Amino acid sequence: MMNNSTNNVPIHIAFIMDGNGRWAKKQGKPRTYGHYVGAYKIEDVVKWCANRGVKYTTFYAFSTENWKRPMEEVNFIFGLLENKIHEFYERMNKEGVRLRFIGRIDKLPSSLKDKCLEYEEKTKNNSRIQVIMAFNYGGRNEIIDGIKRLMEDTKKGNITPDKLDENSFRNYLYAPDVPDPDLVIRTSGEMRISNFLIWQIAYSELYFSKLLWPEFTEEELQKAIDEYSNRDRRFGGIK
Repeated sequence: MMNNSTNNVPIHIAFIMDGNGRWAKKQGKPRTYGHYVGAYKIEDVVKWCANRGVKYTTFYAFSTENWKRPMEEVNFIFGLLENKIHEFYERMNKEGVRLRFIGRIDKLPSSLKDKCLEYEEKTKNNSRIQVIMAFNYGGRNEIIDGIKRLMEDTKKGNITPDKLDENSFRNYLYAPDVPDPDLVIRTSGEMRISNFLIWQIAYSELYFSKLLWPEFTEEELQKAIDEYSNRDRRFGGIK
């Protein structure tokens, strides 16, 4: 589902939230403190986006590669996510925010997985803005999981190879109804996509901020949107 928004505001902005650990180190604090502050930054960013008319935001919260980090840090992140999701739900539900979760959610600790499913259900009718949290997510894994579901459908006779195209394959991704990101913002100055939404960002505009995630500001968000609005999105064609 390719977006063709022509106004100055992207329909969907995806965030690679990088730099929590480095920010904490600059403050003389442990890396876990950076994750704590970074989690609260999400709430600010959602409000800034909603106030500008953005309808979808996706946040790269925990990748499949993050399991390689020390288990102390991994366990802290999971505990933080579980506690923060509850707080986030309480406040954002009142603001009309719909919460959704993508990734291999079934592999998360059961208490965290249960909260994800619970808050998805409780906010499913909210429509101001959708917040998609990528937990235990990897872009390549998403495609592999989609292929597995496709193969099952093929065995059942629900689809044949001659009917497969980009649009039909999209139905096997984690959130097929969510439009592709118009804009991807990565913080911390790193210039890569790190296995994030590989299928969906084929034609997304990329913005790399030098700010670390806890430092990200409303002004920096507007700067990214302004730059996005001045780019000529041709989707491989000619205007």
